[in-house]
Amino acid sequence: MKNYIYAKTPLGIMTLVEENEAITALRFKPEPISDSIENETPVLVEARCQLTEYFCGMRKRFTVPLNPVGTVFQRSVWDALLEIPYGTTTTYKAVANKIHQPCAARAVGMANNMNPIPIMIPCHRVLGAKGIIKGYAGGIEMMRFLLELEQRFV
Repeated sequence: MKNYIYAKTPLGIMTLVEENEAITALRFKPEPISDSIENETPVLVEARCQLTEYFCGMRKRFTVPLNPVGTVFQRSVWDALLEIPYGTTTTYKAVANKIHQPCAARAVGMANNMNPIPIMIPCHRVLGAKGIIKGYAGGIEMMRFLLELEQRFV
């Protein structure tokens, strides 16, 4: 059974989704999740707390269990994103090299775009070549906000 709750953030109300005691999604809008119930499980309450701590500059790494659903390739990209230190950025090409797929920079970009748990899996830390912000599921302004937030608390 999937459960979800809402989290109030400086970027608006977001939706956290949990299944089998792991976070499976973070959505940038408050929306009911099909085949699920609004229910404050311990994992969801902890995830909301950690998200609040992140926005206050008190948390640099999320420790709630995460279980993003995706292909083997996508999961390898998302695992690599978890290794990007707080307050730093990297490029799609560097992530492709990290996962031993040096010609897969575009595919890394697509995996970033499909990341079901943004912020907690920090796809906002990945930039295009020469440090150019290429795009973000929540929009360029949200990406800039997250990068600037982290720079304030490095």
